[in-house]
Parts: sequence; C-alpha cells; structure tokens
Amino acid sequence: DGRLLAKLRDSHGCEILGVEVDVDEFVLAIERGIPVLQADLNRGISTIPDDAFDVAVVSQTLQQVQRPLAVLEEIFRIARRALVVVPNFGHWSIRLQVAMSGRAPVTDHLPYEWYESPNVHFLTMLDFRDLARRGNFHIVRELPIIGTRAVNRAWMANLRANSALFVLERNSAADRSDSQRRA
Repeated sequence: DGRLLAKLRDSHGCEILGVEVDVDEFVLAIERGIPVLQADLNRGISTIPDDAFDVAVVSQTLQQVQRPLAVLEEIFRIARRALVVVPNFGHWSIRLQVAMSGRAPVTDHLPYEWYESPNVHFLTMLDFRDLARRGNFHIVRELPIIGTRAVNRAWMANLRANSALFVLERNSAADRSDSQRRA
C-alpha cells in the first residue's frame, strides 16, 4: 500500500518506485503519492531498465511468488543491492503448533488458514541461506527479527526469529564467471 516507500521517501529522501500486483494496494499507493507500476513479479519487470536502482526492497514477498530465485535474479538485474524480508517458518511456535496439532500453523505473524494464505512457499532462515548460494548474489548481512526488533546476533535465531532481514548484493562479473566454472 506504499507505506514503506512513503517512509523511505519522506524520512530518507529516497527516489522510489513501487511494484504491486493487487489493484487495491496499487490504488492505496497511488493515493499516497507513490509512483508505482502495476505488475506481477512472477511475469518479470522487464519495463525497468538494467541497473536502474542502487537498492531494491523486497519485503514479505518472496514466499508469495512462484519462482523466488528467478524474481531475485530479476531484482539484481535492476539493482546492485537488495533488502529482503522473509517470514521464518522455522520459529519455535510454528514447529510446536505443527507437532502438537498436526495442522498447518496459524500465528500472529502468519494469520492465515492454509487455504487462504498468500504464501506459496514456506521457508526458514536456513532455507533462504541455501537459496542465496544458488543465486547470482550473496548475503552481506543477516538480521533475525525477534518480536519487533532486528538483532545483530541471536542465539538459535532460526528457532526464535519470526522473520529475517537479509542484505544482499549482486555478485561481480568475476564472481559470476568463477561460480560458472565450478558448476
């Protein structure tokens, strides 16, 4: 709905552009004065030129797209860095709920029944690290979000974090050719 982008623009002076597939959220962003493209990340964002941005923000989105790695590769076509926030389905309360009830979890941070959830993929912090190793980018920094706070270091983060913020950076051309030789 453009709240995060408005904050980045108003508090930090960022030049911004949003991408939204949902019509209602698109309209809310426009009403906030946010420049926004109505587009489906599953289909790509080819209308945005290469290296158009310094940083892309992908917040609570990757678990909702069909091919997260392809979306991240597209993000790194248009930006050198990315801030990615993902839910952590490895949180202890989710594990306990599944173990005790044998049902898909519903929590304060994931308040949907399985049949209403916008989430297509269920990942943990460890899963995201594995995904990053497969991509043309690397993790610069990982900040588990425990409660409402991002923390630098957390004991048993994958068990305790509700979500995680990853600072990612596109690999250089040398890194890319080196990883292609190893593959």
